[in-house]
Amino acid sequence: MLYQNMAKPFLFRMDAEKAHHLVIDGLQTASGVPGMNGLLQAMYGVKAAPELAVELFGLKFPHPVGLAAGLDKNGVATDGFTSIGFGFMEVGTVTPKAQPGNEQPRLFRLPADEALINRMGFNNNGAEEMAVRLAKRKLRRIPIAVNIGKNKTTPNERAHEDYQACIRALYGHGDFFVVNISSPNTPDLRALQHGDELKVLLGAVEEELGRQAAKHGGKPKPVLVKIAPDMTDEQLELTVDTIRQSCAAGIIATNTTISRSGLTHANAKETGGLSGKPLRDRSTEVIRAVYRQTNGKLPIIGSGGIFTAADAYDKIRAGASLVEIYTALIYKGPEITRELTEGLLELMRKDGYRGIAEAVGADHQ
Repeated sequence: MLYQNMAKPFLFRMDAEKAHHLVIDGLQTASGVPGMNGLLQAMYGVKAAPELAVELFGLKFPHPVGLAAGLDKNGVATDGFTSIGFGFMEVGTVTPKAQPGNEQPRLFRLPADEALINRMGFNNNGAEEMAVRLAKRKLRRIPIAVNIGKNKTTPNERAHEDYQACIRALYGHGDFFVVNISSPNTPDLRALQHGDELKVLLGAVEEELGRQAAKHGGKPKPVLVKIAPDMTDEQLELTVDTIRQSCAAGIIATNTTISRSGLTHANAKETGGLSGKPLRDRSTEVIRAVYRQTNGKLPIIGSGGIFTAADAYDKIRAGASLVEIYTALIYKGPEITRELTEGLLELMRKDGYRGIAEAVGADHQ
């Protein structure tokens, strides 16, 4: 209630991007104050529930609710997000070289639709700077995924070099990696989702992961591919088939959408990727299609429009082993992690499941 009654009205009177930076900078600063992480955990943390624990990609997740990429672009506030109860988080999208992103304004709220539109354009401080930040983590209770992309000026035929460079710089700091080829805000990026370009890219990623595993020891770290919700059924089937034949350990479904169907707010005219409630049903449809096509053998992280425990549970029953939020955190505040996990416990117990993994793909049975 503290967020809804005090913080949200204050933040929503600000420019959306300024509010974004205020929150991230505030969490980063707070994490450096002795005792503050413990206070955040007491206020917003999630109690351990063995029924919600997930083992996937050789990693242990305390529960299935994570933070999607795009909020902590430079990996500066991982301790803060750990303290407010996330089960895992993505940092990034990061590119090899720092870049400013697109011109401002580039982030827009649509309160009537409980949505956001962004055309940030992979603004970040670069892979080397992120490596420095992640090396300073104090709390290592949850898996960290590094979401990687290409610089705007890198042509698609050399995109694989950028993804390899990110892996080289950050291999020692991420628990798994996410190949972002589905943002609508970098020119021609989504073309990498299809055909030979995707095969070349994932082949190069596999080679780099192998090199880094040999250097650091152990098996290559898992890599997932984040896909767009705007593909046709045929495009989706071909993309998933290519991913299934690659080194990828799973799929994140989905990124933001360029669709504007059903929106009522004036900001609907803005270009960029739409996230939030309007994406909920489409992302669940994609999860269901991917699960069906892969016979449930390729793990899925569900992302898009999750505002309630029922939303998250729908994605899990459709085939997602883990789920991610972003826009709901902006609209509902840090209480959302506790609300979602407690709600998931209630829903799975109502269905007679002893563990959340039993509910994955239940709609297909």
